Amino acid sequence: MIDRNTFTRTLFALAIGALVPLAAQAQAIKLTLGHGAAPGNPRHEASVKFAETLKARSGGRIEVQVAPSAQLGDDAAMITALRTGALDMSANSQGAMANAVPEYAAFGMPFLFANLPQAWKLLDGPLGKELADRSAEKGMVVLGYWDNGIRHMSNSKRPLLKPEDLKGMKMRTPPDAVTVDIMQALGAEAQQIKFAELYVALQQGVVDGQENPLMNIHASKLYEVQKFISLTGHKYEMTPFVMSKRTWDKLSDADRKAVQESAAEATALQRRLSQESDDKLVADLKAKGVRVDTVDKAAFEKGTSAVDDKWMGSPIGPFVKKVIAGARAN
Repeated sequence: MIDRNTFTRTLFALAIGALVPLAAQAQAIKLTLGHGAAPGNPRHEASVKFAETLKARSGGRIEVQVAPSAQLGDDAAMITALRTGALDMSANSQGAMANAVPEYAAFGMPFLFANLPQAWKLLDGPLGKELADRSAEKGMVVLGYWDNGIRHMSNSKRPLLKPEDLKGMKMRTPPDAVTVDIMQALGAEAQQIKFAELYVALQQGVVDGQENPLMNIHASKLYEVQKFISLTGHKYEMTPFVMSKRTWDKLSDADRKAVQESAAEATALQRRLSQESDDKLVADLKAKGVRVDTVDKAAFEKGTSAVDDKWMGSPIGPFVKKVIAGARAN
């Protein structure tokens, strides 16, 4: 026969045993990370890396579900979801972020950076910190500045070797005011189309061409419907990797540290993949039958000089001037 004390101890032990799994479950965190790029793109590869690293660092407690290819909406929709707390994280776009935090547009001035490390140097310094502070004010915590590469133009009509070649060309742009200004300055007609709808728009001739880094052109197979690529290098774009401040505020200090460390690893991977892509992809695109041309960059720079002037006179002019000065000092 079990005496009262033994019985009480047994019940207590059973109760504690039942509570431990509940406690563990209570600590489990499931997060969603949305982005607009296709699998195979450095943005997706880095997102998967982040999820794997964070799961390992948290002992399996924090799980991140990655949703690529605009499954959760376009970049603008994901920014709105981040700010309201409906989405936890996004590897987003410079243009969509600039609609919420206008200063992001400053990094897209034409021909600002000759190479990617120049841009990263500014983003990893005081100017990037200023952007992060402004992002936090709008409900988003910057976890890293990923890369969307130096952008080039493609089209289905003819080689674009000098600005005059763009006259009358219908060019798709993202929802990015600077890119629209660049296209218009070069004499093209800018049309905004969601990236997820771009392939079909090009295939059906809704627009003649578009501009993107080679890694996006390649991953989304735009080369199937665009046989001319011009290495204009007209614009840099970042991919801000951001978390909803509402999600961030719910995390413990230890979990925030794990998120930041995992984000740093993913950022390093994403940037490396981005930097490696252009040289490799030029050869691959040529092998697929695409004509890839270099351009008269001096003429393109001259043709877009008014864009700098316009933005330096805008409400974010002081920040634009700091970014341009920083880029030229590199």
